[in-house]
Amino acid sequence: MDPLVSILIPCYNAERWIAHAIESALAQTWSKKEVIVVDDGSTDRSLDIIKGFDSHIRWETGPNCGSNLTRNRLLALAQGDWLQYLDADDYLLPEKVAWQVEFTRGGSPDIDVIYSPVARLWIENGTVICTEAPIPEPRDPWILLALWHLPQTGGALWRKKAIESVGGWRVDQPCCQEHELYYRLLAANAHFEYCSRCLAVYRDLEQNNRITTRRPLGERVREQLAIIDQAEKHLAQHSLLTPLRLQAVNDARHQLARRLWRSDRELAVDIHERILTSNRSYVPTVNSWSPRNYSIAYRVLGFRGAEILASYKRALMP
Repeated sequence: MDPLVSILIPCYNAERWIAHAIESALAQTWSKKEVIVVDDGSTDRSLDIIKGFDSHIRWETGPNCGSNLTRNRLLALAQGDWLQYLDADDYLLPEKVAWQVEFTRGGSPDIDVIYSPVARLWIENGTVICTEAPIPEPRDPWILLALWHLPQTGGALWRKKAIESVGGWRVDQPCCQEHELYYRLLAANAHFEYCSRCLAVYRDLEQNNRITTRRPLGERVREQLAIIDQAEKHLAQHSLLTPLRLQAVNDARHQLARRLWRSDRELAVDIHERILTSNRSYVPTVNSWSPRNYSIAYRVLGFRGAEILASYKRALMP
């Protein structure tokens, strides 16, 4: 018997995009679906646009309560076994839901989260660019969580009872909201499976004023660090902190320290001290954040020395 999928769209002041989001939900080739939209007290034309879809969707509105309270309201309204969350400024390609539901038929019967790559759409020099953000191997969800490779909200298909079992979305989480939920699901032994098709699109446009861009960098980094710290603590307590997972946790911290070096050197150094507390012999994995030359400098000069050298190199570049 085909499962019902609830496509859940929270909306706040998204008049430019909400129609496209709803249309992409209605266009899903999976026939057994419902589309529910909750308007979170929009002050623009969003609600009028939502009402225009009439009986094709279920919708309600209320005072502005915040994105996670709205997502929890959608969770309460959903009748499906599976949930597709879709932010109002994003959209789905027509086969997204069908592809992931069919994937569950050939996989383990206890799958709780199916995650897939998401395409990022942005504008560069007046040109619209849309590229897939791949999910790299190894696809251990704990490693992907630490390195921030689990997808943005729309890339996953979530089993309703799994989200309910961990208490839904955390209402006081200011940012990194899906990653905080991913953490609690993993800590509760939820079963994650990777599906390779990229069929969700995330609009990363400056004019969107998304929650991730409204928050100061330092706050976003602290929230990300809190999730990484919780993941390491949980894995250590349950004897699940393998060498690969420990390396991923500290590579994630190192990336954050590098991001902050020019804007908040004190916090960057503090983050690096956490790395050494976790693993005194840490050396960053060679990747885009730590090219081979940087890794050599890190081994010889340490974090501060490598960053100072990198700063000089940047200053000399045209």
